[in-house]
Amino acid sequence: MASMKWDQRFLELAQLVSTWSKDPSTKVGAVIADDRKIISVGYNGFPEGVLDTAERYYDRETKYKYMVHAERNALLFANTSVKGMTLYTYPFMPCSECAGMVIQAGIKRVVTLINKNERWKKSFKITQRMFGEAGVRLTQYDKNIFFKS
Repeated sequence: MASMKWDQRFLELAQLVSTWSKDPSTKVGAVIADDRKIISVGYNGFPEGVLDTAERYYDRETKYKYMVHAERNALLFANTSVKGMTLYTYPFMPCSECAGMVIQAGIKRVVTLINKNERWKKSFKITQRMFGEAGVRLTQYDKNIFFKS
């Protein structure tokens, strides 16, 4: 099992991957790892081949209809079973909709940063409940431990 040092490395990688997103407001990155081996990465963006224009990104309602979340992209790009593996997400835990996919894919541990964004509070609470019921271990770190500005 990965140590705190490896958790930090994979969270830093998820942060880097998040910068690839064209979303002007929330850049999210995800890394799936099997112990110390990178299996897949993903960031939030529009599906391949779909025009990702500024107009679509700046209209929140439209953006949400087009957006594929980082966690989903990482699961889709894995090209192998991720059963028993760990998902690292930056800058916060998966939303409740992604949590269902994470659980169904067989991920057994999710590592992320503590985030108290009010917009996501309800979804995060549902995610925590779902992970608890499904036996997915959620590890949350204080951002200041790893990411010093």
